[in-house]
Amino acid sequence: MLCARGGWRALRRCASLPRAVRLRVREALRAREPAEAVRVQGWVRSVRSQKEVLFLHINDGSSLESLQVVADPSLEKRDLTFGSAVEVQGKLVKSPHKMQNMELQAETIHVVGPCDIWSFPLKMRERHPLEYVRQFPHLRCRNNTLGALLRIRSEATASIHSFFQDNGYVHIHTPIITSNDCEGAGELFQIETSREEEDSVEKSHFFNVPAFLTVSGQLHLEVMAGAFTHVFTFGPTFRAENSQSRRHLAEFYMVEAELSFTESLQDIMQVMEDLFKTVTSTVLSKCPRDVELFHKYIAPAQKGRLEQMLKHKFMIISYSEAVEILKQAPQTFTFKPEWGCDLQTEHEKYLVKHCGDVPVFVVNYPYDLKPFYMRDNEDGPQHTVAAVDLLVPGVGELCGGSLREERLPFLESRLQRLGLTDAYQWYLDLRKFGSVPHGGFGMGFERYLQYILGVDNIKDVIPFPRFSHSCLL
Repeated sequence: MLCARGGWRALRRCASLPRAVRLRVREALRAREPAEAVRVQGWVRSVRSQKEVLFLHINDGSSLESLQVVADPSLEKRDLTFGSAVEVQGKLVKSPHKMQNMELQAETIHVVGPCDIWSFPLKMRERHPLEYVRQFPHLRCRNNTLGALLRIRSEATASIHSFFQDNGYVHIHTPIITSNDCEGAGELFQIETSREEEDSVEKSHFFNVPAFLTVSGQLHLEVMAGAFTHVFTFGPTFRAENSQSRRHLAEFYMVEAELSFTESLQDIMQVMEDLFKTVTSTVLSKCPRDVELFHKYIAPAQKGRLEQMLKHKFMIISYSEAVEILKQAPQTFTFKPEWGCDLQTEHEKYLVKHCGDVPVFVVNYPYDLKPFYMRDNEDGPQHTVAAVDLLVPGVGELCGGSLREERLPFLESRLQRLGLTDAYQWYLDLRKFGSVPHGGFGMGFERYLQYILGVDNIKDVIPFPRFSHSCLL
Protein backbone atom coordinates (compact mmCIF):
# COMPACT_ATOMS: atom_id res chain seq x y z
CA MET A 1 0.00 0.00 0.00
CA LEU A 2 2.83 2.40 0.96
CA CYS A 3 4.67 1.55 -2.24
CA ALA A 4 1.54 2.27 -4.22
CA ARG A 5 1.11 5.66 -2.49
CA GLY A 6 4.77 6.48 -3.12
CA GLY A 7 4.34 5.57 -6.79
CA TRP A 8 1.32 7.86 -7.16
CA ARG A 9 3.26 10.73 -5.53
CA ALA A 10 6.09 10.21 -8.02
CA LEU A 11 3.63 10.23 -10.91
CA ARG A 12 2.09 13.46 -9.63
CA ARG A 13 5.53 15.07 -9.38
CA CYS A 14 6.32 13.98 -12.95
CA ALA A 15 2.97 15.35 -14.18
CA SER A 16 3.70 18.71 -12.55
CA LEU A 17 7.07 19.11 -14.30
CA PRO A 18 7.04 22.01 -16.78
CA ARG A 19 6.27 21.06 -20.37
CA ALA A 20 7.18 22.91 -23.52
CA VAL A 21 4.97 25.96 -23.98
CA ARG A 22 2.70 25.64 -26.99
CA LEU A 23 2.84 28.70 -29.23
CA ARG A 24 0.95 29.53 -32.37
CA VAL A 25 3.09 30.67 -35.29
CA ARG A 26 1.86 34.26 -34.95
CA GLU A 27 2.78 34.29 -31.25
CA ALA A 28 6.23 32.87 -31.95
CA LEU A 29 6.92 35.47 -34.67
CA ARG A 30 5.83 38.31 -32.37
CA ALA A 31 7.74 37.10 -29.30
CA ARG A 32 10.13 39.70 -27.91
CA GLU A 33 12.31 37.36 -25.88
CA PRO A 34 13.83 33.90 -26.57
CA ALA A 35 12.25 30.87 -24.87
CA GLU A 36 13.89 27.61 -23.83
CA ALA A 37 11.11 25.09 -24.32
CA VAL A 38 8.59 25.79 -27.08
CA ARG A 39 6.22 23.55 -29.02
CA VAL A 40 4.78 24.58 -32.42
CA GLN A 41 2.27 22.63 -34.49
CA GLY A 42 1.33 23.23 -38.10
CA TRP A 43 1.86 22.29 -41.72
CA VAL A 44 5.11 22.36 -43.66
CA ARG A 45 5.21 25.08 -46.32
CA SER A 46 8.77 24.40 -47.46
CA VAL A 47 11.65 21.99 -46.80
CA ARG A 48 15.29 22.68 -47.63
CA SER A 49 18.00 20.26 -46.62
CA GLN A 50 21.68 21.16 -46.70
CA LYS A 51 24.75 19.24 -45.63
CA GLU A 52 24.94 20.78 -42.16
CA VAL A 53 21.47 22.18 -41.58
CA LEU A 54 17.79 21.48 -42.28
CA PHE A 55 15.37 24.38 -42.87
CA LEU A 56 11.59 24.13 -42.56
CA HIS A 57 8.88 26.74 -42.78
CA ILE A 58 5.76 25.97 -40.74
CA ASN A 59 2.36 27.65 -40.89
CA ASP A 60 -0.72 27.05 -38.75
CA GLY A 61 -3.11 29.54 -40.33
CA SER A 62 -2.64 32.19 -37.62
CA SER A 63 -0.61 34.46 -39.93
CA LEU A 64 0.47 34.85 -43.53
CA GLU A 65 4.12 34.54 -42.50
CA SER A 66 5.51 31.10 -41.70
CA LEU A 67 7.92 30.33 -38.87
CA GLN A 68 11.41 29.22 -39.89
CA VAL A 69 12.64 26.07 -38.17
CA VAL A 70 16.36 25.30 -38.10
CA ALA A 71 17.30 21.70 -37.33
CA ASP A 72 20.10 19.19 -37.51
CA PRO A 73 19.93 17.12 -40.74
CA SER A 74 19.67 13.98 -38.58
CA LEU A 75 16.09 15.01 -37.73
CA GLU A 76 15.00 14.78 -41.35
CA LYS A 77 12.52 11.99 -42.08
CA ARG A 78 11.32 10.53 -45.34
CA ASP A 79 7.74 11.68 -44.69
CA LEU A 80 8.83 15.20 -43.71
CA THR A 81 7.56 16.84 -46.91
CA PHE A 82 5.68 19.88 -48.14
CA GLY A 83 2.10 19.73 -46.84
CA SER A 84 2.80 17.30 -43.98
CA ALA A 85 1.47 18.09 -40.50
CA VAL A 86 4.21 18.34 -37.86
CA GLU A 87 4.88 19.11 -34.23
CA VAL A 88 8.26 20.71 -33.53
CA GLN A 89 9.77 21.21 -30.10
CA GLY A 90 12.84 23.26 -29.35
CA LYS A 91 14.19 26.72 -28.46
CA LEU A 92 12.80 30.01 -29.72
CA VAL A 93 15.77 32.25 -30.54
CA LYS A 94 16.46 35.57 -32.27
CA SER A 95 16.76 35.12 -36.02
CA PRO A 96 19.82 36.50 -37.81
CA HIS A 97 17.66 37.21 -40.87
CA LYS A 98 16.09 40.67 -41.32
CA MET A 99 12.83 39.26 -42.65
CA GLN A 100 11.99 37.39 -39.43
CA ASN A 101 12.27 38.33 -35.76
CA MET A 102 12.39 34.82 -34.29
CA GLU A 103 13.12 31.28 -35.43
CA LEU A 104 12.81 27.89 -33.83
CA GLN A 105 15.86 25.71 -33.19
CA ALA A 106 14.37 22.23 -33.34
CA GLU A 107 15.26 19.49 -30.88
CA THR A 108 12.53 17.08 -31.99
CA ILE A 109 10.34 16.91 -35.11
CA HIS A 110 7.33 14.64 -35.12
CA VAL A 111 5.38 14.08 -38.35
CA VAL A 112 1.76 13.92 -37.22
CA GLY A 113 0.24 13.47 -40.68
CA PRO A 114 2.25 12.75 -43.86
CA CYS A 115 1.35 14.28 -47.23
CA ASP A 116 1.74 12.59 -50.60
CA ILE A 117 3.41 15.43 -52.52
CA TRP A 118 2.95 13.68 -55.89
CA SER A 119 -0.84 13.66 -55.72
CA PHE A 120 -1.25 16.84 -53.62
CA PRO A 121 -2.57 19.46 -56.12
CA LEU A 122 -0.82 22.42 -54.44
CA LYS A 123 2.90 22.65 -55.14
CA MET A 124 5.70 24.17 -53.11
CA ARG A 125 6.88 27.64 -54.18
CA GLU A 126 4.20 27.95 -56.86
CA ARG A 127 1.81 30.93 -56.95
CA HIS A 128 -1.37 29.17 -58.03
CA PRO A 129 -3.98 31.33 -59.83
CA LEU A 130 -7.37 31.64 -58.12
CA GLU A 131 -8.94 29.85 -61.09
CA TYR A 132 -6.74 26.82 -60.41
CA VAL A 133 -7.36 26.50 -56.66
CA ARG A 134 -11.10 26.99 -57.23
CA GLN A 135 -11.10 23.42 -58.56
CA PHE A 136 -10.23 22.09 -55.09
CA PRO A 137 -12.78 23.56 -52.63
CA HIS A 138 -11.71 21.06 -49.96
CA LEU A 139 -8.00 21.97 -50.17
CA ARG A 140 -7.83 25.59 -51.30
CA CYS A 141 -7.76 26.98 -47.75
CA ARG A 142 -4.14 25.74 -47.60
CA ASN A 143 -3.23 28.21 -50.31
CA ASN A 144 -1.68 31.50 -49.10
CA THR A 145 -4.21 33.69 -50.90
CA LEU A 146 -7.26 31.88 -49.54
CA GLY A 147 -5.72 31.68 -46.09
CA ALA A 148 -5.30 35.45 -46.15
CA LEU A 149 -8.90 35.85 -47.33
CA LEU A 150 -10.28 33.76 -44.46
CA ARG A 151 -8.37 35.76 -41.85
CA ILE A 152 -9.70 38.97 -43.43
CA ARG A 153 -13.26 37.56 -43.39
CA SER A 154 -12.85 36.69 -39.73
CA GLU A 155 -11.56 40.15 -38.81
CA ALA A 156 -14.22 41.92 -40.88
CA THR A 157 -16.95 39.82 -39.22
CA ALA A 158 -15.68 40.72 -35.74
CA SER A 159 -15.42 44.40 -36.71
CA ILE A 160 -19.01 44.49 -37.99
CA HIS A 161 -20.29 43.07 -34.70
CA SER A 162 -18.12 45.52 -32.75
CA PHE A 163 -19.39 48.48 -34.77
CA PHE A 164 -23.03 47.73 -34.03
CA GLN A 165 -22.49 46.80 -30.40
CA ASP A 166 -20.41 49.93 -29.77
CA ASN A 167 -23.29 51.97 -31.20
CA GLY A 168 -25.97 50.37 -29.04
CA TYR A 169 -27.54 47.91 -31.50
CA VAL A 170 -29.08 44.62 -30.33
CA HIS A 171 -28.04 41.56 -32.34
CA ILE A 172 -31.05 39.53 -33.53
CA HIS A 173 -30.85 35.98 -34.91
CA THR A 174 -33.42 36.11 -37.71
CA PRO A 175 -34.87 32.83 -39.10
CA ILE A 176 -33.23 31.02 -42.00
CA ILE A 177 -36.46 29.14 -42.78
CA THR A 178 -39.31 31.54 -43.54
CA SER A 179 -42.63 31.80 -45.36
CA ASN A 180 -42.13 35.32 -46.75
CA ASP A 181 -40.36 36.68 -49.82
CA CYS A 182 -38.92 39.99 -48.68
CA GLU A 183 -37.52 40.93 -52.09
CA GLY A 184 -40.65 40.00 -54.03
CA ALA A 185 -38.56 38.57 -56.84
CA GLY A 186 -39.72 34.98 -56.46
CA GLU A 187 -36.15 33.63 -56.66
CA LEU A 188 -36.49 31.39 -53.62
CA PHE A 189 -35.25 27.96 -52.56
CA GLN A 190 -38.34 26.08 -51.39
CA ILE A 191 -37.89 23.57 -48.56
CA GLU A 192 -39.52 20.17 -48.65
CA THR A 193 -38.91 17.03 -46.63
CA SER A 194 -38.14 13.79 -48.44
CA ARG A 195 -41.57 12.51 -47.36
CA GLU A 196 -43.30 15.52 -48.93
CA GLU A 197 -41.50 14.85 -52.19
CA GLU A 198 -42.62 11.23 -52.22
CA ASP A 199 -46.23 12.05 -51.31
CA SER A 200 -48.01 12.33 -54.65
CA VAL A 201 -51.62 11.85 -53.54
CA GLU A 202 -52.25 14.50 -50.89
CA LYS A 203 -49.50 17.03 -50.42
CA SER A 204 -49.17 18.59 -46.96
CA HIS A 205 -46.41 20.95 -45.88
CA PHE A 206 -44.19 20.32 -42.87
CA PHE A 207 -44.99 23.83 -41.56
CA ASN A 208 -48.57 23.76 -42.95
CA VAL A 209 -47.52 26.52 -45.40
CA PRO A 210 -44.82 26.63 -48.08
CA ALA A 211 -41.40 27.33 -46.52
CA PHE A 212 -38.31 28.87 -48.11
CA LEU A 213 -34.70 29.70 -47.34
CA THR A 214 -34.54 33.37 -46.44
CA VAL A 215 -33.46 36.05 -48.91
CA SER A 216 -33.36 38.71 -46.18
CA GLY A 217 -33.89 39.14 -42.45
CA GLN A 218 -35.34 42.64 -42.90
CA LEU A 219 -39.01 41.94 -42.17
CA HIS A 220 -38.11 40.04 -39.01
CA LEU A 221 -35.86 42.91 -37.95
CA GLU A 222 -38.79 45.29 -38.44
CA VAL A 223 -40.73 43.21 -35.92
CA MET A 224 -37.93 43.67 -33.40
CA ALA A 225 -37.66 47.39 -34.24
CA GLY A 226 -41.05 47.75 -32.56
CA ALA A 227 -39.42 47.05 -29.21
CA PHE A 228 -35.72 47.92 -29.73
CA THR A 229 -34.73 51.21 -31.36
CA HIS A 230 -31.57 49.78 -32.97
CA VAL A 231 -31.25 46.18 -34.17
CA PHE A 232 -29.05 44.28 -36.60
CA THR A 233 -28.53 40.79 -37.96
CA PHE A 234 -25.66 39.14 -39.80
CA GLY A 235 -26.27 35.76 -41.32
CA PRO A 236 -26.65 33.57 -44.41
CA THR A 237 -29.19 34.38 -47.11
CA PHE A 238 -30.10 32.49 -50.26
CA ARG A 239 -31.08 33.39 -53.80
CA ALA A 240 -32.22 30.82 -56.39
CA GLU A 241 -30.88 32.86 -59.28
CA ASN A 242 -29.63 30.35 -61.83
CA SER A 243 -26.51 32.24 -62.83
CA GLN A 244 -22.87 31.20 -62.91
CA SER A 245 -21.57 34.73 -63.44
CA ARG A 246 -18.73 36.33 -61.49
CA ARG A 247 -21.26 38.47 -59.59
CA HIS A 248 -23.74 35.92 -58.28
CA LEU A 249 -23.87 33.50 -55.36
CA ALA A 250 -26.66 31.16 -54.34
CA GLU A 251 -25.62 31.45 -50.68
CA PHE A 252 -24.17 34.64 -49.23
CA TYR A 253 -24.01 36.62 -45.99
CA MET A 254 -25.96 39.81 -45.36
CA VAL A 255 -25.44 42.54 -42.77
CA GLU A 256 -28.81 44.19 -42.07
CA ALA A 257 -29.86 46.91 -39.64
CA GLU A 258 -33.05 48.74 -38.67
CA LEU A 259 -33.31 52.11 -36.90
CA SER A 260 -36.50 53.28 -35.20
CA PHE A 261 -37.57 56.92 -34.74
CA THR A 262 -35.84 58.14 -37.89
CA GLU A 263 -37.53 60.19 -40.60
CA SER A 264 -34.41 60.98 -42.62
CA LEU A 265 -32.81 58.92 -45.36
CA GLN A 266 -29.63 60.83 -44.45
CA ASP A 267 -29.58 59.03 -41.07
CA ILE A 268 -29.60 55.66 -42.83
CA MET A 269 -26.87 56.72 -45.26
CA GLN A 270 -24.68 57.98 -42.40
CA VAL A 271 -24.81 54.59 -40.65
CA MET A 272 -24.00 52.84 -43.96
CA GLU A 273 -20.99 55.10 -44.54
CA ASP A 274 -19.75 54.85 -40.94
CA LEU A 275 -20.03 51.05 -40.98
CA PHE A 276 -18.21 50.82 -44.30
CA LYS A 277 -15.33 53.08 -43.25
CA THR A 278 -14.97 51.69 -39.72
CA VAL A 279 -14.79 48.06 -40.82
CA THR A 280 -12.41 48.86 -43.70
CA SER A 281 -10.06 50.84 -41.43
CA THR A 282 -10.04 47.98 -38.90
CA VAL A 283 -9.27 45.34 -41.53
CA LEU A 284 -6.45 47.45 -43.01
CA SER A 285 -4.89 48.00 -39.59
CA LYS A 286 -5.28 44.46 -38.21
CA CYS A 287 -4.60 42.42 -41.37
CA PRO A 288 -2.00 44.54 -43.20
CA ARG A 289 0.05 41.67 -44.65
CA ASP A 290 -3.03 39.70 -45.71
CA VAL A 291 -4.58 42.70 -47.47
CA GLU A 292 -1.22 43.59 -49.02
CA LEU A 293 -1.10 40.16 -50.67
CA PHE A 294 -4.28 40.96 -52.61
CA HIS A 295 -3.29 44.53 -53.40
CA LYS A 296 0.15 43.45 -54.62
CA TYR A 297 -0.70 40.46 -56.79
CA ILE A 298 -4.42 40.75 -57.64
CA ALA A 299 -5.46 44.44 -57.58
CA PRO A 300 -2.39 46.72 -57.52
CA ALA A 301 -4.41 49.97 -57.66
CA GLN A 302 -6.91 49.05 -54.94
CA LYS A 303 -4.87 50.32 -51.98
CA GLY A 304 -4.90 53.87 -53.35
CA ARG A 305 -8.64 53.71 -54.01
CA LEU A 306 -9.36 52.62 -50.43
CA GLU A 307 -7.19 55.37 -48.98
CA GLN A 308 -9.02 57.89 -51.15
CA MET A 309 -12.38 56.49 -50.09
CA LEU A 310 -11.58 56.71 -46.37
CA LYS A 311 -10.58 60.39 -46.65
CA HIS A 312 -13.68 61.72 -48.39
CA LYS A 313 -17.43 61.85 -47.82
CA PHE A 314 -19.49 59.66 -50.12
CA MET A 315 -21.35 61.47 -52.91
CA ILE A 316 -25.14 61.67 -53.14
CA ILE A 317 -27.16 61.91 -56.37
CA SER A 318 -30.82 61.26 -57.09
CA TYR A 319 -32.04 58.46 -59.35
CA SER A 320 -33.33 61.12 -61.79
CA GLU A 321 -29.88 62.77 -61.89
CA ALA A 322 -28.29 59.37 -62.44
CA VAL A 323 -30.52 58.67 -65.46
CA GLU A 324 -29.65 62.05 -66.99
CA ILE A 325 -25.92 61.39 -66.49
CA LEU A 326 -26.30 58.02 -68.22
CA LYS A 327 -28.27 59.47 -71.12
CA GLN A 328 -25.50 62.00 -71.77
CA ALA A 329 -22.71 59.42 -71.47
CA PRO A 330 -20.39 59.14 -74.51
CA GLN A 331 -20.54 55.33 -74.40
CA THR A 332 -23.27 52.99 -75.60
CA PHE A 333 -24.85 50.75 -72.97
CA THR A 334 -26.25 47.27 -73.54
CA PHE A 335 -29.34 48.40 -71.61
CA LYS A 336 -30.61 51.83 -72.64
CA PRO A 337 -31.05 54.06 -69.58
CA GLU A 338 -34.62 55.30 -69.18
CA TRP A 339 -36.47 56.80 -66.21
CA GLY A 340 -38.49 54.05 -64.58
CA CYS A 341 -36.04 51.24 -65.48
CA ASP A 342 -33.72 49.62 -62.96
CA LEU A 343 -30.06 50.56 -63.05
CA GLN A 344 -27.93 47.73 -64.46
CA THR A 345 -24.38 46.90 -63.34
CA GLU A 346 -22.93 48.68 -66.38
CA HIS A 347 -24.86 51.81 -65.39
CA GLU A 348 -23.76 51.62 -61.76
CA LYS A 349 -20.08 51.26 -62.67
CA TYR A 350 -20.27 54.19 -65.08
CA LEU A 351 -21.92 56.42 -62.46
CA VAL A 352 -19.14 55.68 -59.98
CA LYS A 353 -16.46 56.53 -62.56
CA HIS A 354 -18.33 59.69 -63.56
CA CYS A 355 -18.35 60.80 -59.91
CA GLY A 356 -14.58 60.36 -59.52
CA ASP A 357 -14.28 56.70 -58.54
CA VAL A 358 -15.63 57.25 -55.03
CA PRO A 359 -18.66 55.51 -53.49
CA VAL A 360 -21.96 57.10 -54.51
CA PHE A 361 -25.40 57.06 -52.87
CA VAL A 362 -28.26 57.03 -55.38
CA VAL A 363 -31.53 58.11 -53.72
CA ASN A 364 -35.26 58.34 -54.46
CA TYR A 365 -36.03 55.51 -56.89
CA PRO A 366 -39.25 55.14 -58.91
CA TYR A 367 -42.21 53.98 -56.84
CA ASP A 368 -43.03 51.05 -59.14
CA LEU A 369 -39.45 49.71 -59.08
CA LYS A 370 -39.22 49.06 -55.36
CA PRO A 371 -40.93 46.67 -52.87
CA PHE A 372 -44.12 47.54 -51.00
CA TYR A 373 -42.43 48.39 -47.69
CA MET A 374 -40.52 51.45 -48.95
CA ARG A 375 -41.87 54.87 -47.93
CA ASP A 376 -43.86 56.84 -50.50
CA ASN A 377 -42.31 60.26 -51.13
CA GLU A 378 -45.69 61.59 -52.32
CA ASP A 379 -44.02 63.51 -55.10
CA GLY A 380 -44.84 63.96 -58.74
CA PRO A 381 -45.15 63.80 -61.60
CA GLN A 382 -42.36 61.21 -61.28
CA HIS A 383 -43.53 59.15 -58.31
CA THR A 384 -40.63 57.98 -56.05
CA VAL A 385 -39.91 56.23 -52.76
CA ALA A 386 -37.32 57.06 -50.08
CA ALA A 387 -34.86 54.38 -51.18
CA VAL A 388 -31.07 54.41 -51.43
CA ASP A 389 -28.41 52.22 -53.05
CA LEU A 390 -24.70 52.58 -52.34
CA LEU A 391 -22.56 52.07 -55.46
CA VAL A 392 -18.82 51.36 -55.19
CA PRO A 393 -16.04 51.22 -57.82
CA GLY A 394 -15.59 47.95 -59.68
CA VAL A 395 -18.60 46.26 -58.08
CA GLY A 396 -21.67 48.45 -58.47
CA GLU A 397 -24.40 48.11 -55.86
CA LEU A 398 -23.06 47.18 -52.42
CA CYS A 399 -25.81 48.30 -50.03
CA GLY A 400 -29.52 48.94 -50.39
CA GLY A 401 -31.85 50.60 -47.92
CA SER A 402 -34.88 52.79 -47.42
CA LEU A 403 -37.23 54.46 -45.03
CA ARG A 404 -40.01 51.98 -44.32
CA GLU A 405 -43.67 52.89 -44.90
CA GLU A 406 -44.97 53.40 -41.35
CA ARG A 407 -48.32 54.96 -42.36
CA LEU A 408 -51.06 52.33 -42.22
CA PRO A 409 -53.37 53.72 -44.98
CA PHE A 410 -50.48 53.96 -47.46
CA LEU A 411 -49.33 50.40 -46.70
CA GLU A 412 -52.87 48.96 -46.81
CA SER A 413 -53.50 50.58 -50.18
CA ARG A 414 -50.32 49.25 -51.73
CA LEU A 415 -50.67 45.71 -50.39
CA GLN A 416 -54.25 45.63 -51.65
CA ARG A 417 -53.17 46.64 -55.16
CA LEU A 418 -50.52 43.91 -55.11
CA GLY A 419 -52.94 41.29 -53.75
CA LEU A 420 -50.75 40.71 -50.66
CA THR A 421 -53.06 41.88 -47.87
CA ASP A 422 -53.77 38.41 -46.45
CA ALA A 423 -50.13 37.28 -46.60
CA TYR A 424 -48.90 40.39 -44.78
CA GLN A 425 -51.67 40.96 -42.24
CA TRP A 426 -49.08 40.54 -39.49
CA TYR A 427 -46.98 43.29 -41.12
CA LEU A 428 -49.99 45.61 -41.08
CA ASP A 429 -50.42 44.86 -37.38
CA LEU A 430 -47.00 46.40 -36.74
CA ARG A 431 -48.46 49.72 -37.99
CA LYS A 432 -51.50 49.49 -35.68
CA PHE A 433 -49.69 49.11 -32.40
CA GLY A 434 -47.18 51.86 -31.64
CA SER A 435 -45.79 52.35 -35.14
CA VAL A 436 -42.93 54.85 -35.52
CA PRO A 437 -40.96 56.22 -38.48
CA HIS A 438 -38.10 53.85 -39.16
CA GLY A 439 -35.70 52.64 -41.82
CA GLY A 440 -32.86 50.28 -42.50
CA PHE A 441 -30.42 48.79 -44.97
CA GLY A 442 -28.61 45.63 -46.00
CA MET A 443 -25.03 45.08 -47.18
CA GLY A 444 -23.77 42.03 -49.03
CA PHE A 445 -20.74 40.81 -47.08
CA GLU A 446 -19.08 39.03 -50.00
CA ARG A 447 -19.50 42.06 -52.25
CA TYR A 448 -17.90 44.17 -49.55
CA LEU A 449 -14.89 41.85 -49.45
CA GLN A 450 -14.78 41.76 -53.24
CA TYR A 451 -14.52 45.56 -53.28
CA ILE A 452 -11.87 46.12 -50.59
CA LEU A 453 -9.64 43.32 -51.94
CA GLY A 454 -10.15 44.06 -55.64
CA VAL A 455 -11.19 40.48 -56.46
CA ASP A 456 -12.91 40.07 -59.82
CA ASN A 457 -14.87 36.88 -59.12
CA ILE A 458 -17.13 36.92 -56.08
CA LYS A 459 -16.72 33.14 -55.74
CA ASP A 460 -13.12 33.76 -54.67
CA VAL A 461 -14.15 35.50 -51.44
CA ILE A 462 -16.18 32.62 -49.96
CA PRO A 463 -14.77 29.68 -47.95
CA PHE A 464 -16.35 26.98 -50.11
CA PRO A 465 -16.95 27.91 -53.75
CA ARG A 466 -20.08 26.55 -55.38
CA PHE A 467 -18.98 27.42 -58.87
CA SER A 468 -21.11 24.74 -60.45
CA HIS A 469 -24.24 22.88 -59.39
CA SER A 470 -22.28 19.63 -59.40
CA CYS A 471 -19.60 20.88 -56.97
CA LEU A 472 -21.16 20.93 -53.50
CA LEU A 473 -19.29 19.68 -50.47
